[in-house]
Amino acid sequence: MAIVHWNPENEMEVLRIQFDRIFQDITDWTTSASYSWQPPVELRDEGDKLVLRIQLPGWEAKHLDISVMREAVVIKGEYPELTEAEQKKIYYSEFRYPRFQRGIKLPAPVRNNQVEAEFTNGILSLHLPKVEEVINRVVKVNLDSTN
Repeated sequence: MAIVHWNPENEMEVLRIQFDRIFQDITDWTTSASYSWQPPVELRDEGDKLVLRIQLPGWEAKHLDISVMREAVVIKGEYPELTEAEQKKIYYSEFRYPRFQRGIKLPAPVRNNQVEAEFTNGILSLHLPKVEEVINRVVKVNLDSTN
């Protein structure tokens, strides 16, 4: 029979990691509770630019706040509250009037001062030009050995 030495420091470290995960789950849940709805997104690489599309049916541009950093995009939206008069006219509604905040990490740095946006039929499209260093360039290599 082998003798195994008990090391309480290892046990305490495992317990600390488990508590950290529990508290992280709790804080993630409380943060996401105020922003329970997230619009679906699509991110495409088109060579010299990234195209980020966000589905926002029924939203208007004036209710959106878009911030573009070099390596991330943050989109916030908040529907205006219905007035009391508007609420009295509704007999039944399954519509949600959410607010949201969504951050999207970009796979490559972009020139955030040259972003173009369009908002058509509930689809927000952001055209994010990449910085020069990350654009794939084709360079012809000369193999002529007569030089």
